[in-house]
Amino acid sequence: MPPNFLFLIADDHRHDAIGSLGNPAVATPHLDGLAADGCALTSAYIMGSTSNAVCMPSRAMLLTGQSLFRVFGPNPGGVSPYPMHPAAPTFPQLLRGAGYRTYGVGKWHNEPQVFARSFGGGARIFFGGMSDHRAVPLHDVDPSGAYPPEAARAGRGFSTELFAEAAARLLHEHPAGQPFCLYAAFTAPHDPRTPPPEFAARYPPDDVELPPNVAAVHPFDNGHLHGRDESLAAHPRNPAEVRRHIADYYGMVSHLDAQVGQVLHALETSGHADDTIVVYTADHGLALGQHGLLGKQNLYDHSIRVPLIVRGPGIPAGQRRRGLCYLHDLFPTLLDLAGVDAPPTEGRSLVPMLHGRAPQGRAQVFAAFQGAQVLEPGQAWMRMVRRGEVKLIQTRAAGARHTQLFDLARDPWETTNLADDPQHAARLAAMRQALREAMAAAGDPLAGAD
Repeated sequence: MPPNFLFLIADDHRHDAIGSLGNPAVATPHLDGLAADGCALTSAYIMGSTSNAVCMPSRAMLLTGQSLFRVFGPNPGGVSPYPMHPAAPTFPQLLRGAGYRTYGVGKWHNEPQVFARSFGGGARIFFGGMSDHRAVPLHDVDPSGAYPPEAARAGRGFSTELFAEAAARLLHEHPAGQPFCLYAAFTAPHDPRTPPPEFAARYPPDDVELPPNVAAVHPFDNGHLHGRDESLAAHPRNPAEVRRHIADYYGMVSHLDAQVGQVLHALETSGHADDTIVVYTADHGLALGQHGLLGKQNLYDHSIRVPLIVRGPGIPAGQRRRGLCYLHDLFPTLLDLAGVDAPPTEGRSLVPMLHGRAPQGRAQVFAAFQGAQVLEPGQAWMRMVRRGEVKLIQTRAAGARHTQLFDLARDPWETTNLADDPQHAARLAAMRQALREAMAAAGDPLAGAD
């Protein structure tokens, strides 16, 4: 029988906010254990966003394997500003067609009809982007696929616990003899960052160490300095307020980790563990004061790099892979592991990387950010390419162009801009050419723009 899949995805979980993967200040014993028993891909990127709600295109790309400028379809009648392309199947949909029992739990920030064609079962479904963690509007599975908003009911309890309980119950209820794919999507550690008191108490704000790239203000206007996310703290940033935001974030992450532990325990006690591949990841990261920013509407690593851990039968244990990859590479990866033919997409199977046959991964990754799918004249945009350890960010905002060039091997916090250094002129020219080529390959409507 092919392997089962337990797919766990968080919201706003930064790539380095896991104890064993870069930040011992945050306690994540269950995720640490998952990484110890599996393979962690430590340079996984999202391709950015064409919406201030970064999670929406990020999850759409992950689910379909399509890239940023090809993942959304036409918008007849204006029903949804970001309709997933109707011709693009999701990986749960394809697994379902191959005989898997598919379950969906938690956050689904895309269209209900796509959920309906992807999952045959599930529980506690949230069709939205964010909410009070103690009053999440939840749906039961609707066989009609309609999911009218008025049918939702407020969950009783903290969102992370509600979703973990539902996932655990489905694991115990699933019968032997049929493979399953359980997709459990948490809203944590997204704001409002209100961890339960016992988890908040673990992180006194005065004890939080600020990262070296925390700044009072961003070095230039990137066009998104006063959006919703950036308005959650005062301008200029106050170190004490930033410490409080980080402390609350760590509390949310540790609480999430505890609930991931409950789901993994249910996997063990249900008898499915030996046959199940577990994936843990997130839809994007978060700035939390780094570079003077608070949100994720940017192209620094703190916002577009995500954790990615894979554990299960046939996956090497205790391994780290530093090669470049995309989050949407998981689409062909899961189908590859299941022995299901994947339709052509821009994702590439990570199975060779997981097994150490191609540890270098992709030669480069590209990302874009803009606050709308179709840019009006004068609207801000950002583009990024990383090749090896060199990274270029190009920003056009408020009538000015800004170029940033970073050597991540020497400057992982992205604090030293080398773009104006004559010693790096040849490197800058090469990266600009790489960016132009990446934009054209991605179908970027700004390809060819200066």
